[in-house]
Amino acid sequence: MDHLQNELKKEFQIERMILFSDAVFAIALTLLVIDLRVPALPKEVATDGKLLEALNELIPKFFGFFVSFLFIGSFWLIHHRLFGYVVNYDNRLLVLNLVFMLSIVLMPFSTAFFSEYFLRGLKTPFILYSLNILFLGVMNTILWLYVGSPKQKLNEGLKPPVVRYYIIRSVIMPVIFVAWTGANAALRPKYSLFIVLALAIVMRRVVATLKRQMKSRLAQTN
Repeated sequence: MDHLQNELKKEFQIERMILFSDAVFAIALTLLVIDLRVPALPKEVATDGKLLEALNELIPKFFGFFVSFLFIGSFWLIHHRLFGYVVNYDNRLLVLNLVFMLSIVLMPFSTAFFSEYFLRGLKTPFILYSLNILFLGVMNTILWLYVGSPKQKLNEGLKPPVVRYYIIRSVIMPVIFVAWTGANAALRPKYSLFIVLALAIVMRRVVATLKRQMKSRLAQTN
């Protein structure tokens, strides 16, 4: 009876951590849209042309919103997959997950800062945004390494090929942004954007290849 109570208590605590994490992701995603405000034009000067001009000025903000939404959404999917394997926890996992949440809640600020000043040719907003993405990738990698370690006995059914795949997937986004930072320092922002888009396409193919390899290795071990 005591063993059953302990197991139920453990499951409840893990659920609390997951629910807390999901709430942080949801709030961060919601805060992203706050920076997108409807253009306020006086009635006497409001025309379709003026509205289109005002919307044009919002393009950097929409760009930052969609990029960050994809990033946060992608990391939520990875986080969701990771905790599907978690069957136990310890204080270190709680702390690591909390630090990872810190990297998530910083995203609305770094996104707003980046969107406001990036196209003006300033480097600082982009560097800050890239550091936030790097922080995300590093903490996500640490979480996968910790949960995936057999010594910690925190997971059930999590095999090394899966851990390796998601670690590489976590690192790819920061690598793209580090490369973008270097290109942005050497080139104009609009040219560096083409470089990072090309790099993203290449990385996407790399991820697809790694996923096939992971499935192949899992099939061999089963």
